[in-house]
Amino acid sequence: MGTTLAEKVWADHLVRQGHDGAPDLLYIDLMLMHEVTSPQAFEGLRLAGRKPRHIDQLIATEDHNTPTVNIDRPNPDATSALQLTTLERNCKEFGIRLHPLGDADQGIVHAFAPILGLTQPGMTIVCGDSHTSTHGAFGALAFGIGTSEVEHVMATQTLSLKPFKTMAVNVDGTLPRGVTAKDIVLDIIAKIGTGGGQGHVIEYRGQAIRDLSMDARMTICNMSIEGGARAGMIAPDETTYAYLQGRPHAPTGAMWDQALAYWKSLRTDDDAVFDTVVNLDASTLAPIVTWGTNPGQGLPITANVPVPEAIADEAEREAASCAIRYMGLKPGMPIKDIAVDTVFIGSCTNGRIEDLRTAAQIMKGHHKAKSIHRVLVVPASSRVRLQAEREGLDEIFTDFGAEWRNAGCSMCLGMNTDSMVPGERSISTSNRNFEGRQGRGSRTHLSSPIVAAATAIRGTISSLNDL
Repeated sequence: MGTTLAEKVWADHLVRQGHDGAPDLLYIDLMLMHEVTSPQAFEGLRLAGRKPRHIDQLIATEDHNTPTVNIDRPNPDATSALQLTTLERNCKEFGIRLHPLGDADQGIVHAFAPILGLTQPGMTIVCGDSHTSTHGAFGALAFGIGTSEVEHVMATQTLSLKPFKTMAVNVDGTLPRGVTAKDIVLDIIAKIGTGGGQGHVIEYRGQAIRDLSMDARMTICNMSIEGGARAGMIAPDETTYAYLQGRPHAPTGAMWDQALAYWKSLRTDDDAVFDTVVNLDASTLAPIVTWGTNPGQGLPITANVPVPEAIADEAEREAASCAIRYMGLKPGMPIKDIAVDTVFIGSCTNGRIEDLRTAAQIMKGHHKAKSIHRVLVVPASSRVRLQAEREGLDEIFTDFGAEWRNAGCSMCLGMNTDSMVPGERSISTSNRNFEGRQGRGSRTHLSSPIVAAATAIRGTISSLNDL
């Protein structure tokens, strides 16, 4: 029997196979770090009198707690400032490479690494952050780990794990106009539920996936965790190789040829068997927007908010009722009638250069609706920001009435001043819409950059067809 892409990468990193229910021991090629989940790991090493085993395979950046305005001034939030200075002190003490606020390579941990060519096919990549699944877009086995596991990887460059199950999500056909990778993954999560991928590595396959750019593939893999999966992967191909070639940490010369030969072997065998299979026809998709309080509560933009009384399953009915009540919506109202206060374009899901180009193209020549309180555009990394400014995208955003910010996680998790007040409603290109995610009492609707930009123009949730 053949093996899947995930199984091949796992086998290539197996240090020791577990027996009698014991976990396997895997070698970890790269660990990414940021200020939120690393302090306890550093302290654990310090107390044990240990040092990192391979500092050249550890790299850190500042992202969650970084302010996105006035970065040359003291951080107004004391807790955020402490976390950032703690990371700087720890990295200096242990000799770990750090890209701090103000550095040209600083950015969200899942955005800066691919840009530098650190993320490569066939690697095992971990980080104390659930959205590490982003890197699976390159054919890497990438997933989030806990704080104690961060310490273990720092000390040993290995990790004890039991093998994951495998899931194939086949997306065939061609996407309609105005439908994006974000809509694909929101539709998948709505179908399988927020726990549908639990314990699985999802491999995204099919013509619609192969047609996507690397930025779009990263969006897909990024949100695998929102469907409950441990990781998401896409087999590397010519699109992957073209993206990587020439990047600072990509192989060169003979090493490139060797790497390419290995990368081309990283695909699921024709006779491999997945534990779970999901099929999706891309041609039937529409822009998807969440109406509730988890990423699985999403519907086509042309649909209506659910009517709980019409839901047969008791648990789903109660969940819908609670979500509608929290979101301040009326059962049965058209999603397009929902007016928003704030638009957020950014995050590790949709803050890459392609996302900003798309939003700018729609906003150009328009001005934000009078009813919109603010529009925040936050690039996912400093290099994305610099590229956007070279292309003049920042001028389009500011002419539109948007705020052009520095790189960071920003309003995705409501950090520093980039947060909302109780009752404030946003359309957001980020990945989570939990209660209070963007600020205490805030209400979040997830969407693609296209829908976010169109909504900023009209004031109510909108698509390209409404402009």
